[in-house]
Amino acid sequence: MSSFSPSSLNHEPDPVKRPILEVRNLKKIHRTHTHELTVLKDVNFALEEGDSCAIIGPSGSGKTTLLGLCAGLDDATSGSVLLNGTALETLSHDQRAALRNRLVGFVFQSFQLIPTLTAIENVLVPLELRGETGREKEAAELLAQVGLKDRLDHYPLQLSGGEQQRVALARAFIHRPKILFADEPTGNLDADTAGPIVEMLFRLNREAGTSLVLVTHDPALAAKAHRVVKMSGGSIISEEIHASL
Repeated sequence: MSSFSPSSLNHEPDPVKRPILEVRNLKKIHRTHTHELTVLKDVNFALEEGDSCAIIGPSGSGKTTLLGLCAGLDDATSGSVLLNGTALETLSHDQRAALRNRLVGFVFQSFQLIPTLTAIENVLVPLELRGETGREKEAAELLAQVGLKDRLDHYPLQLSGGEQQRVALARAFIHRPKILFADEPTGNLDADTAGPIVEMLFRLNREAGTSLVLVTHDPALAAKAHRVVKMSGGSIISEEIHASL
């Protein structure tokens, strides 16, 4: 498989690192007419540009909820999320979507490819949402870099799980995001298939300077991140800093 080179995804290095993501006193409560469930309790943390962070914890600890709030996919009950210096709670849903399309890449456990589109058409979706055309060559190059140069015209059902995740990874980087959110990116893959996906994620983090936030149950995957944030009961209970890998 070809190596995934970020040569076309250059971000000029910033002489002074600054937070790409800041979470301040974040709280999320689900309310019904009979009771309320507190999912997040006054969560605080920040991530510098180019850094990597793994969020771990048992099921129900609030990991995926936190990831969705950081990406502006949901509304917090209180608190603030600043993405590249912009407070998400001050934006409309359309403004948040525009910010995500400009700054954010996603890799989901379930791949979330559009079944009626080919691999290359799926990769081009973020650009089409921005009204950009004529980038087919770049999409083809990204797919080649993730080892799919001969599968450009294949539909998701014609691809294995690992191949679908590689398409999702190419799609996540086609618009040169500053930050990537990955929710259990290897959760549906076997160990042999997951290895190359993990290697690609962290190579892009190192070489392209793309900040990485991932939710995982996999201790080996979490250990590759510079920072590991552990959650329990909706709160951050510990944080570890690893040496640069």
